[in-house]
Amino acid sequence: MRGAAEGGLDVLALTDHDTIAGFPAAERIGRELNVQVLPGIEVSSTHRGRDVHVLGYFVDPESSPLLKHADRALRRREERMREMLVRLADQGIAIEYAGVEEAAGPDHVVIGRPHLAKALVAAGHASSVPDAFNKLIGDDHPAFVPTHLLTPVEAVELVEAAGGVSIWAHPPGDLVDSLLPDLIEAGLGGLEVYRPRHGKAEVLRYENICRSSGLLVSGGSDWHTPEGGYSLGDFFVTGDEVGELLTVGGM
Repeated sequence: MRGAAEGGLDVLALTDHDTIAGFPAAERIGRELNVQVLPGIEVSSTHRGRDVHVLGYFVDPESSPLLKHADRALRRREERMREMLVRLADQGIAIEYAGVEEAAGPDHVVIGRPHLAKALVAAGHASSVPDAFNKLIGDDHPAFVPTHLLTPVEAVELVEAAGGVSIWAHPPGDLVDSLLPDLIEAGLGGLEVYRPRHGKAEVLRYENICRSSGLLVSGGSDWHTPEGGYSLGDFFVTGDEVGELLTVGGM
């Protein structure tokens, strides 16, 4: 939260992968720093062997379906990480699970690829977190293992059951046309249009899709850690860009 305040942000959505456990502390610290923290989550799902992430904004932090999902996700993410470590070992890259836990820090709730990336950097197998993803553990690499928690439709339904607004996070361009109709039918609220890695053509494409499909426009930094190469506040969205989403959320 201090990074958000120092970066000039006044509203931030905490959307950890498959857990909302960090929200109470973030909200408390945010009040002290005059940063409004929105309750959110990034739900992992798998479609034909590929990860599809669905953001849930304005969810109920005490939602029973959400808490049950978090418990299941914790176990599955541990299994997935061990599978990825085996695949890395098959390539001659030895990383112990304890090293990933150490990289995650003592306050971690779930284990994810950013923690593995940090462990790879610490062990000298990559020069940075982005380098680890680009060379070793990105979606297109042999060590990648899908989460296999939910289908994208189930992820949208989970967010709806938790009282939130579902947004398709960083939608892959080659999946949008085929998958979007099913997600809209399930209750999808919108698309993540504005993000650091979206070029002008992608932004225009997703804006047009939202306009023609009646979907909300969203955006975010997809910030994970300072090791990612940029600080909180380097990328932000304005009230004009995501005003309708904020209105739907009661802001």
